Amino acid sequence: MTVIRKLAFASLAVSALGLAACGQPADSDSAADAASSAPADSAPEAAAVTFASLTGDAAKGETVYNQCRACHSVEPDRNGVGPSLHGVVGRVSGAVPGYAYSEANKAGHLTWTPEVLFNYLENPSRMVQGTKMSFMLRDPQQRADVIAYLETLK
Repeated sequence: MTVIRKLAFASLAVSALGLAACGQPADSDSAADAASSAPADSAPEAAAVTFASLTGDAAKGETVYNQCRACHSVEPDRNGVGPSLHGVVGRVSGAVPGYAYSEANKAGHLTWTPEVLFNYLENPSRMVQGTKMSFMLRDPQQRADVIAYLETLK
């Protein structure tokens, strides 16, 4: 048997095993039929979690904030790698005096509402392309908690 024929045979065997595991017959026409008859929306989509659907806990958020502490201070007028987060909720992006913002954040003119912060913290560069912030807080409940904590800093 040539190498090409061995590879073709191995490929067919793997396809047959995969289809058999799914309860489908092992011929290629059946695989095409199964794919074309499957409903387009058969895969369940994860429901999007929104800020409004969560209740933040400021005490837990203070603990979550420890991840932010390496770059951000919560003291007024004390910037670090990132700007001070004191009074961030309700503030316009690029507005902390003395901090060297990226052009993207200065030009963004975002108002840091809880909802905007919730979306931003999930993936900052998706929301503000060119931001310096690369840290992402993927867990929705942790984002809601840290925002509840930030809301106390006035």
